[in-house]
Amino acid sequence: MNIRNYISIDFPSSSANEAFARAAAAAFAAQLDPTMEELGDIKTAVSEAVTNCIVHAYPSELGRIRLRLRILEEDTLDITVRDWGRGMADVKKAMEPLYTTGGEERSGMGFTIMQSFTDSLSVRSRPGKGTTVSMRRRIFRRSRGA
Repeated sequence: MNIRNYISIDFPSSSANEAFARAAAAAFAAQLDPTMEELGDIKTAVSEAVTNCIVHAYPSELGRIRLRLRILEEDTLDITVRDWGRGMADVKKAMEPLYTTGGEERSGMGFTIMQSFTDSLSVRSRPGKGTTVSMRRRIFRRSRGA
């Protein structure tokens, strides 16, 4: 697929940056003229991915998170959230609903939520090397009234 536009932003895994990542994703996606529902879905998916980095990749230290957004052909938003933290030995297990390594206060629904708000989700991870979450969401063109 041809890339029509892109951004890449690196930021520390501070919880204050979760809201920044949501806003950045929404601002970038706005050029596709999404509905409020589509924007909400994008923001939620990005929020879940970034929160996973903050909570699981770097549980006791600040680390680096990269948010990459690309607009592809057919008005598709490609979202990648990457960290260089702890990583996961068993991605399939981590993606099961209600599974968490984050303690009692975590729901274990992050990947399930990301999957429900995007058209595709893939997760790659290596213990000690980090995790990359890739999501895609097609934005459907609305008819523009005259």
